[in-house]
Amino acid sequence: MAGIFITFEGIDGCGKTTQLGMLAALLAAHSIPHLITREPGGTLVGNKIREIILDPTHNKLSSKTELLLYAADRAQHVFEELKPSLEKGEIILCDRYTDATIAYQAYGRKLPVKLINQLNLIATDGLAPDLTLLFDLPVEEAEKRMSNPNSLRSKDRLEQEQRDFHQRVRQAYLALAEKFPDRFRTISALGTSQEIFYQVSQVVIPKIKSLYPSLNNYVFC
Repeated sequence: MAGIFITFEGIDGCGKTTQLGMLAALLAAHSIPHLITREPGGTLVGNKIREIILDPTHNKLSSKTELLLYAADRAQHVFEELKPSLEKGEIILCDRYTDATIAYQAYGRKLPVKLINQLNLIATDGLAPDLTLLFDLPVEEAEKRMSNPNSLRSKDRLEQEQRDFHQRVRQAYLALAEKFPDRFRTISALGTSQEIFYQVSQVVIPKIKSLYPSLNNYVFC
């Protein structure tokens, strides 16, 4: 049985990682095999690349270097984790994938889309998501969340970019969702985590319950 590849996308601060964790908990509760992963950093090699990309002290990292690092991370991720997981019939929950590179590097960094599409094709070996959840949130609201004084984590190199950068990224995501309506589902990231997860479950459960009968009686709440 082939698995299902689900990606979680959105601007920094949209809450996608929280929602991925909530969905993973639901799958675990129903004994559904799944892989929790992320880009960059879904492998041992990828975690080393992630440290390079996100380290705020690397302020001289060029946009092209950044792009190539993402591509290297993705190639290893597909080879080492994603394809083997799908062959085992698992559901993959991946925090960012190729759409993030288009949004951040093509629109945010203003690198050529054609170049990025070529690199994505090489790095993924043609592997595309079955479903992409886009958590849409106004940039101003995302900034408020990331400036929470109670947070113990400092902003990474991308999170420190100016507002216009994140505005371009958000618009890129919305454009991608419009371009690929069969794959994308846009979810409002406003509201409580439980309210947002209700939207997530409304999208995901129908997608996977035919493969996993234990979800047939799932009650949306």
